[in-house]
Amino acid sequence: MEIQRETNVPCGTNKPVFILGPTGSGKSAVAVELAELLGNAEIISTDAYQVYKRMPIITAAPTLEEQKRVKHHLVGVLEPSENNDAAVHARLAGRISADLKKGGMLPIHTGGSGLYVKFCTHGISPAPPSDAMLRAELEALSLDELVTRFRALDAEGASNTDLQNKRYVVRNLEIVILGGKPLSYWRNNWVEPAGPGFCIVRDTEELDARIARRAGQMLREGAIEEVAALEGVALSATASKTLGLTQVQDYLQGRLTRAELASAIALATRQYAKRQRTWLRREKWLTPIYAGAGDTPRILAGKIAQLLR
Repeated sequence: MEIQRETNVPCGTNKPVFILGPTGSGKSAVAVELAELLGNAEIISTDAYQVYKRMPIITAAPTLEEQKRVKHHLVGVLEPSENNDAAVHARLAGRISADLKKGGMLPIHTGGSGLYVKFCTHGISPAPPSDAMLRAELEALSLDELVTRFRALDAEGASNTDLQNKRYVVRNLEIVILGGKPLSYWRNNWVEPAGPGFCIVRDTEELDARIARRAGQMLREGAIEEVAALEGVALSATASKTLGLTQVQDYLQGRLTRAELASAIALATRQYAKRQRTWLRREKWLTPIYAGAGDTPRILAGKIAQLLR
């Protein structure tokens, strides 16, 4: 498939570039190749989990070889006991991006954590800040109770929220209650994107196969041993949500067999990727980069580099 020709990409842009896509799409490898092709670029992670030390396998962090090829920022800088926050992450990413531009370097942002990406691309939401008492009240409710209340207050907002993710439901419902306006009001107040964005798009069957291969590769590379080494560590609220972590913990506690583990990780990853694709389709500012089974990261990076020039 060819690249969509109607893009939002100005030729010769010197603005930050965003390489997005669902988990398993290969966006991290494309970002590395693009940085090398452009020759004056460094990578900033917009991933909520790759920021953690001691978890590079389970978080699918850039390999040491990739990090030697191109400098990465916000990868492996926090202890698993430290919480990560989209607003704090975006502010750090923004400062790094500004410093890189001052030094004549092009920032390339890549990652798949929706709110983290959105705050980096469109600025931190002007929505009302969290209220501790209301947050505690909402978190005490079941997911079904939260969804029912959300739909009653803002049916459209609920339909545009990942209703399987309690954390997102709680926060979006909190915004509606505290702000006194539907979620769409706050989302329509985002600023223009900070720079051109590209989304790696793959056929569902191919993406599922890539996800299955990656789940097996994680186990071969030592994901079980990596998670076992975290025993006794009080994982932060963010780190504990790392994709695949629960499944490995279930295996270590005897609730899954080794034969079941890779399939369980792949299933959870496919479900997450489906939610990411839904969100990415709504981001109309992104230029899709269609990836065929035979397209290498270098080929895909070349297509993006051509658009940027």
